[in-house]
Amino acid sequence: MQDLDKALADIVAIRSQIARDTAFRGLGAATVAGTGGLALACAAGQALWLGDPAARPGLFFGLWIAAALAAFAMIGVEAVRRSRRLHSGLADAMVWNAIEVFLPAAGAGACLALVIARFAPGEVWMLPGLWQVLVGLGLFASARILPRAVQGVGAWYLLAGLAVLAVSAETRALSPWTMGLPFLFGQAWLAAIIHHGARAFDDDR
Repeated sequence: MQDLDKALADIVAIRSQIARDTAFRGLGAATVAGTGGLALACAAGQALWLGDPAARPGLFFGLWIAAALAAFAMIGVEAVRRSRRLHSGLADAMVWNAIEVFLPAAGAGACLALVIARFAPGEVWMLPGLWQVLVGLGLFASARILPRAVQGVGAWYLLAGLAVLAVSAETRALSPWTMGLPFLFGQAWLAAIIHHGARAFDDDR
């Protein structure tokens, strides 16, 4: 019985190792580009109808959190669907592996928002820049399962976040465009990389 348990554990370990060393193809270019469009729509809607974001920071960040959750849902549903089609027996391991890569950055972003909102509400102007820095770090971490060119997008989010922090530090104001434009450009760039990678994979088959 112990030999059987050991054999099963070895199989699980081998499958996990294969999943970690296999390029993740669960992301779809159109969906990733769609999340950039979602960021643009959110920024445009806030610019037109929200008024002064500093007067209603709860609504400002609530809309961005809703947009982020919608983007995660869009990418997650497609990742599961594409993984089952392209990675077959490794699909679940590949999806969990991708979640493990992005979860630290996403969790840190959520914790930062909670801590700043609870203990330093006067510093909420820092959140857009900090969130972009964390997205950049998440993309750097994902370079081992995605095309290495995503490191360029990670660098974009890192620099954009630092620039947003520097610009916003003078006025401590909130602007929908300091969220919308970096995410529109970054997601469009990421979609182009994924599309190019998918075409290169198809050409090699």
